[in-house]
Amino acid sequence: MAEGAEITERKGLALAAVMARKDVDAARIGAALGLAAPEGPALVSDGAVALIGTGPGVWLAARDGGAADWADALTERLAGLASVSDQSAGYRLLRLRGPGAQALLQKGVFIDLDPSAFPVGAAAVTVIAHIGVILWKVDESPTFDLAVFRSLAGSLRDWILASADAPLDLPDL
Repeated sequence: MAEGAEITERKGLALAAVMARKDVDAARIGAALGLAAPEGPALVSDGAVALIGTGPGVWLAARDGGAADWADALTERLAGLASVSDQSAGYRLLRLRGPGAQALLQKGVFIDLDPSAFPVGAAAVTVIAHIGVILWKVDESPTFDLAVFRSLAGSLRDWILASADAPLDLPDL
């Protein structure tokens, strides 16, 4: 394990991009989904569904073990409030955890990942080695989740392997 970091791929997630319609705020989106949708770059989860704020009125929605038609069901729940686009096949999700996780990520992101600046629940749309990622902090261990476009996942894997200070067991992407 490099620097006390462990990396796994999160599989079995249903993902969808949600974009609020004009004049629809986060509170209305959240009310329709039964959780408080974040108004900025943050993670909100009820244990089953997570919303990650990726821009004004835009979220990445995730559901563990979500059915193939989850985005369709989400579209129905948000009818008239938001556009929904299934992203399940578009992203690979990596989980980076352990005492060395922050130091490894900090080598590539241009934001401060110190817990005082990037606490649990914080999220960011950023780049690592010119690769666009959506990054959010899950817990204090620390655990970070990264969503990367599927076609760029191999390049992110290469960057992680090159940036790690010690050998790292990393899944093929």
